[in-house]
Amino acid sequence: MTRRLALRKGIGYLVLIAMLLVIVAPFYWMVITSFKTNGEISAFPPTYFPQNPTLLQYQQAFYQFGFGVYFRNSLVVSLVSTFFVMILAALASYALARLPIRGKAPIMVVLLMISTFPQVGVIFPLFVLFQSIGWLNSYQALIVPYTAFNLPFAIWVMRTYFIGIPKELDEAARVDGASVMTTVFRVILPLATPGLFTGAIFTFVACWTEFFFALVFNNSNALRTIPVGIALFGGQFTIPYGTMFAASTVAVLPVVLLVLIFQRWVVAGLTAGAVKG
Repeated sequence: MTRRLALRKGIGYLVLIAMLLVIVAPFYWMVITSFKTNGEISAFPPTYFPQNPTLLQYQQAFYQFGFGVYFRNSLVVSLVSTFFVMILAALASYALARLPIRGKAPIMVVLLMISTFPQVGVIFPLFVLFQSIGWLNSYQALIVPYTAFNLPFAIWVMRTYFIGIPKELDEAARVDGASVMTTVFRVILPLATPGLFTGAIFTFVACWTEFFFALVFNNSNALRTIPVGIALFGGQFTIPYGTMFAASTVAVLPVVLLVLIFQRWVVAGLTAGAVKG
């Protein structure tokens, strides 16, 4: 029995190591390639560590291809969209978790359907709408659809957390004279911090990596976001792999930092979502 248990543990560790290698290997290759020269990138056999590390690829990404503009656009669109999503999600999820609203179950089903609706199904109507009101090549052309598509998931996450918070806190706040808005933002939200951070991080990542809307609605180089900008780095006859890897490395950093800083709240929020409600 002991041998079988040890064998199972050994197999489990091997599987985990193999999965880790599959996940980490592409990121490692992306990072080391961003520090290689063009000659070393195309060399065969490939080198697994830069022989002559250089920042040339990063310089080309920022100064030749204008990656700084793409980074700024993605940051503005992602932060503003995440802000609107979390404000609206906080109010909607509190209402669905606390207030006596009829048809809560159908509402949640509709929200789930919206969150899984394919973008291609609304891309043409949105394009015609934004063109008619002059929103093409603007931040709001991305902020509005990003908010609409990410709001249902945030509501689902935060409603689950609100349900797990005792209703006696709402009653105590009302006894003390607090309004509904005061109760939500000063009493309930501080207790739902894990759910708040979980929804915010997932929303930010979804906006940061979105490609389809950004490609169709903003074709001006001054308003392109990171995914579209990197995709258009290549020329007619050459593809600057090193520069693309350098830009991709910089693009990944904000997401990695967010997850590392707020991992405790994210794990708590996902775990609570699995066992509550």
